Amino acid sequence: MKIMKKLFCFAVMFTTVYMAVAALALPAVAAPDLGLEYATNMGLASQNGDVRDTAVDIVKYLMTFLGIIAVGIILYGGFVWMTASGNEDKVASAKKTITAGAIGLVVILAAFAIVTFVIQITTNAINGDF
Repeated sequence: MKIMKKLFCFAVMFTTVYMAVAALALPAVAAPDLGLEYATNMGLASQNGDVRDTAVDIVKYLMTFLGIIAVGIILYGGFVWMTASGNEDKVASAKKTITAGAIGLVVILAAFAIVTFVIQITTNAINGDF
């Protein structure tokens, strides 16, 4: 159970860091021309495409990874509950694990909603659409 608590705390901290990175990285995607030429002239642009697209892809993969972890925690809690054989301590532990996984999933979905909102607001502000 301590491992699950530590894993949940890690997921929450990771999500917080993800939100901070997303808030800084994703608004740059909104405008089609925010310094990419400067990065290209300095030799910093990616050979495969836009640097901003790469940052967005990284954030999407991190979000997917966190979602998989949260669903895995919920499934683990369900497995513990199903194999508890009527042991009340194991059932209580499983309920706590499922609750922690569900809270983690809600936090991840909320982070996604916040990032999407920030992207929309930033895009509108940059393009002059208020």
